[in-house]
Amino acid sequence: MLTLFRGLLLVVLLIFVFFATMVVCLLRPFHRDNVHQVASWFGRVGPLIGLKVVKRGQENLLVDQPVVYVGNHQNNFDLFTQATMVPKGTVSIGKKSLKWIPFFGLIYWLTGNILIDRNNRSKARGTIENTTKNIRDKGLSVWVFPEGTRSRGRGLLPFKSGAFHTAINAGVPVVPVLASCQQHVDLGKRNNGVVIIEALEPISTEGMGREDVRELMQRVQQQMATRLEQINEEARQLSVASAV
Repeated sequence: MLTLFRGLLLVVLLIFVFFATMVVCLLRPFHRDNVHQVASWFGRVGPLIGLKVVKRGQENLLVDQPVVYVGNHQNNFDLFTQATMVPKGTVSIGKKSLKWIPFFGLIYWLTGNILIDRNNRSKARGTIENTTKNIRDKGLSVWVFPEGTRSRGRGLLPFKSGAFHTAINAGVPVVPVLASCQQHVDLGKRNNGVVIIEALEPISTEGMGREDVRELMQRVQQQMATRLEQINEEARQLSVASAV
C-alpha cells in the first residue's frame, strides 16, 4: 500500500514539476539557472520517500567559476539525492534517449541540459566541443556521470573519458560529487535511512593536455572509489542509528 501511495505521489510531483518547468522556461527559456531551479524541487522529495539526505562539502562546489562536476550514477533515485547539490549556472550532459521519457524528457531538454548521442562518435565529439565552448564563452558548469550508465549496486563502474577531455580543453577544475549507496531505497519501506552526498576537493587541470586525460580520469576514479567505500559505511551506520 505504501509503495502504491508513494508511486502515485511521485507521478503527481513529476506532473507538477513538468508544468512549473514549462512556466519557468517560457519566462526564461534555456536560462543558465533553470537546471538548478528544477533540481532544487526534486531535491525536496527525500523525506516523502522516507529518505534523509546528508549534504557535505558544499564549499567545494566553486559556484563563482565554471567547473566539470563528475558524479556516480546509481539509479533513478539520483534525481532526488544528487539533485540537492546542483549549483546555479550548471547544466548536465545526458544520453540522447532521455528525451523520449514522458514528461521528464521534455523537462530535461527545456531546462537547457545537453543531450549526447553516444552511439555516434562524431556527433558525440561535436557535442563535447560545443560543451567546451559553452564553458569558456558562457561560464557554464557541467555535471557529468562518467560511468555512462547506472551502476545499480555494482560499485563504481569504469569511466568514459569525455568529461575529462572537456575539463582539460576548457581549462577548468574537476569536482567529484559522490552519493553513498542508495540501492536499499524501497518505496515500500517506511524508513529508507540515510544517503550521504559529498563534494570532494577540486582537482586542477591547469597545464594539462590531451596526453593527460587518461591519467586524470584514473586519478579521479580512484579517489572517488576510495571515498565511496568510506561514506557507504558512514551512511550505513547513520541509517542503523536512525532506525533505533
